[in-house]
Amino acid sequence: MQTELTIEKLYDLSHTIAAPLLKGCTYPWEALGNIHEWILQLGPALPKEEYEQRGENIWIAKNAKIFPNNYIAGPCIIGPDTEVRPGAFIRGNALVGADCVVGNSTELKNVILFDHVQVPHYNYVGDSILGFKAHMGAGSITSNVKSDKTLVVVHAEEELPTHLKKFGAMLGDHVEVGCNSVLNPGTVIGRNSHIYPTSSVRGFVPADSIYKAKGNIIKKV
Repeated sequence: MQTELTIEKLYDLSHTIAAPLLKGCTYPWEALGNIHEWILQLGPALPKEEYEQRGENIWIAKNAKIFPNNYIAGPCIIGPDTEVRPGAFIRGNALVGADCVVGNSTELKNVILFDHVQVPHYNYVGDSILGFKAHMGAGSITSNVKSDKTLVVVHAEEELPTHLKKFGAMLGDHVEVGCNSVLNPGTVIGRNSHIYPTSSVRGFVPADSIYKAKGNIIKKV
């Protein structure tokens, strides 16, 4: 087992209603194939005084702010105090936590966003999990399919097969991704790490690091 890539090292599960799903996994990407069924199971059980159903398999907190001119497909859960801004495109299998921002022209597909996540401007987030208070700068995206369409491998101390064709990025708690960065398939970023703007990231970035460029990763002081 590569411990630094585990859910235990990347996430504080007290900040997501997906905690029971993730507790059943060792590595976070193992949950990607179960997001659909988890939302279908969880949605009807959400407290009626807090959530309302707005369409087929779509549950949205009553105090969430859903701006006009966006598209939300089920299955989907959107948590309390979250903003979904104009032009957002939520394609389904999206579990969005509390006090999040899903911004203009941002697209989500098969994702878990922990509480207080911000993807506020022109982001694509697919087949990914973003930890508590993770933030993606304007134009940064997760690339979730390899160009040769082969199965994704996580490159860390050792290569770790995922057996998945679609796998974007796993962002630990408090990760900051700079503007216009590309997180290539199979990227895993440890807690509290920062990614420089316009970076192309592949593989594992350790916790408490600053990613400046490939081969130039330093520890935060």
